[in-house]
Amino acid sequence: MAAWGKIIHNVIISNCHQENRQFGTKCPMNYSASHMRDRLTFGGVKLVWNDISSMHSVNLSKYRRSSVNQGIVRCNGVAVAGVEGEPVNLTELVSEAIAVAFASWLVDKKKADRRLKISIGHDSRISAQMLQDAISRGISTAGHDVIQYGLASTPAMFNSTLSVDDAYTCPVDGSIMITASHLPYNRNGFKFFTNSGGLGKPDIKDILERAADIYKKFTAEVSSDGGIKTSASVKRVDYMTLYTSDLVKAVRKAAGNIEKPLKGFHIVVDAGNGAGGFFAGKVLEPLGAVTSGSQFLEPDGFFPNHIPNPEDKEAMKAITQAVLNNKADFGIIFDTDVDRSAAVDSTGREFNRNRLIALMSAIVLEEHPGTTIVTDSVTSDGLTTFIEKKLGGKHHRFKRGYKNVIDEAIRLNSVGEESHLAIETSGHGALKENHWLDDGAYLMVKLLNKLASARASGLSGGSKVLTELVEGLEEPVVAVELRLKINQTHPDLKGGSFREYGEAVLKYLENSIDLDHKLQKAPINYEGVRVSGFGGWFLLRLSLHDPVLPLNIEAQSHEDAVKLGLVVSAAVKEFAALDTSALDKFVQPA
Repeated sequence: MAAWGKIIHNVIISNCHQENRQFGTKCPMNYSASHMRDRLTFGGVKLVWNDISSMHSVNLSKYRRSSVNQGIVRCNGVAVAGVEGEPVNLTELVSEAIAVAFASWLVDKKKADRRLKISIGHDSRISAQMLQDAISRGISTAGHDVIQYGLASTPAMFNSTLSVDDAYTCPVDGSIMITASHLPYNRNGFKFFTNSGGLGKPDIKDILERAADIYKKFTAEVSSDGGIKTSASVKRVDYMTLYTSDLVKAVRKAAGNIEKPLKGFHIVVDAGNGAGGFFAGKVLEPLGAVTSGSQFLEPDGFFPNHIPNPEDKEAMKAITQAVLNNKADFGIIFDTDVDRSAAVDSTGREFNRNRLIALMSAIVLEEHPGTTIVTDSVTSDGLTTFIEKKLGGKHHRFKRGYKNVIDEAIRLNSVGEESHLAIETSGHGALKENHWLDDGAYLMVKLLNKLASARASGLSGGSKVLTELVEGLEEPVVAVELRLKINQTHPDLKGGSFREYGEAVLKYLENSIDLDHKLQKAPINYEGVRVSGFGGWFLLRLSLHDPVLPLNIEAQSHEDAVKLGLVVSAAVKEFAALDTSALDKFVQPA
């Protein structure tokens, strides 16, 4: 068997971190054969790769420009020792081999007969410098030039393949971002970009296959002469200065080319000790905003204050408290590598999840009346009403995972249905005008543009202009997500996969809904079983990779939410391999 080809049964698929974004959360370790292909082993090193919208450790991006797919493919490992049961597998030598493989792939892709320029950036993780050095050695070993950006954001790394500026050695031929988003400190990974976008599964598999052979040669070379020979050059460039200047220009342009269009605004930033601290000093302050009270701007890969995740309740509580304590007009929070974001108005009202989607929809539909807004599957019925009845747009609710959402927006445009915004409840938002790149900083710039243009028009009231844009959005009183786990060792599976079992659960539920006149299935639905009733709705779906059926319930009262939960409970009780304890607890009398 080829060195890379030992596909093992126990895989860790990082989608569990998308749906269960908490540090320390672990995925089940026994997956069906249909998903074994996602893990490759070479030289005793096991790396995981997938196309879901969160990451574990070797994260391999798949952004594409304009009409090309921008989803993310990721491959994962552990970079730092210290967590029991999680041995290091993303070593320096493995990273060097992957870097050489990427350079080899890039040469073939571009049909290049010259030295290529490859940029490297990283977030605040404690393993970032070690991995940057290893990647640099690998690229140099392949005979190409390295441009190190140091602390950077994921969107900036993609932009470095598009920017044209000799002073910053741009454009580069390829780019690597070292990041693991909001995951624990011991994780890390890589995202790869070209000017066509990010790399998809076939390209990642190609690179890992090449890396397997390279790794074997590396280990032989190290054992024979104690080191790996490198060549070419390494240059350090402050690319973030160029990237942030473009963001500043965008806000000034929206305000009629006023130098300091945010003068008089007090805006605080919470970077969660990730890579987003630049936004306060390099974007907001040049625009005239006061940023006192901003917090956790300093990079710290241990993330001592809170999880850098706009979906996390503690993180949102932190930025909300900062806004209120400082009597600020507005607050902005980023995830670790700045591809997700959220906001808070002057009263402490959070703009994340459905509210952020509603706010961005209002802004985009002002610019592009009637356009289609593509979201993931767990968005609320109230959001649909808001987009379609109040804003005059079309809400296209698609599947969970921002790769799916962005792909669908691109597909709609290709068949003649105009779409300018693809956004997920996680805080990933991509605009057609920005190459379909999910850029948390650019998303916030769109909000700042609104603030700046309102001020330029003589309107006052701080962030009130944004708050008013979401007036009329009906929000649920109760919104919960319960996770029903499938026990894959249970005899009820009869040797089948968890996916087959989960599909059987969904089919049984769907059939039972047809018999209840009080309930109505969603007429158009792309994922799971979505049902309206009792003044609310529920969605039961099968996780893309985990043996889990997430159940989302929204209603206007706890009583109605329980009624919806009981509908699901009655339908799934016959499935003995399904752990319904979370649902049972929810529906039991108080």
